[in-house]
Amino acid sequence: MADEEGASPKELIFEACRRNNTSLLEETIADITSSASKGGGNPTELVAQILNTARDGVGNGVLHVAASYGSYEVLDILLDQEGLEIDEIDRMEQDTPLHKAVRYANSLDKSDWAPHGHPVVEILLDAGCDPRIRNKAKLRPFELVDPRNTELRSILQKGEFAMQAGGDVVEEDDDGPTGSASDSD
Repeated sequence: MADEEGASPKELIFEACRRNNTSLLEETIADITSSASKGGGNPTELVAQILNTARDGVGNGVLHVAASYGSYEVLDILLDQEGLEIDEIDRMEQDTPLHKAVRYANSLDKSDWAPHGHPVVEILLDAGCDPRIRNKAKLRPFELVDPRNTELRSILQKGEFAMQAGGDVVEEDDDGPTGSASDSD
């Protein structure tokens, strides 16, 4: 994994999250996987365990850091990791990664909201992050959005509705009223 005097895998992952460095992240995950395989462990479980327990000095997890820095490509890789906890809570504000993504979008110039801020929020929603979770101040991510950013407010409202509807959404199928059309006599 890492040299005795070098950075630990967790430190490398956080660096990748801060800099949107996909090469460093993929290399570190590959090293963790290789180490687990050599040691007879389950590589998928070890990667998930390291990602889920990694915390920076103020209690942010890897998704918090990636979302805070708008590291879209790194988020994409992290969210593909099996067993990753996507709604973890940070220690300071009790924010989820989705709260951090909204704060990141708010920090951008208005002209950068749609091209840079919204995709970070959308990738987290697409991965299943729950926009209904409240932080320490009892605020949902929607309530943190700059009021002028109506598009992001709409994105989060749709995310909340989708979560609320959950199992109530009816999927249309082409089987007709009696079942499969492949039934033959």
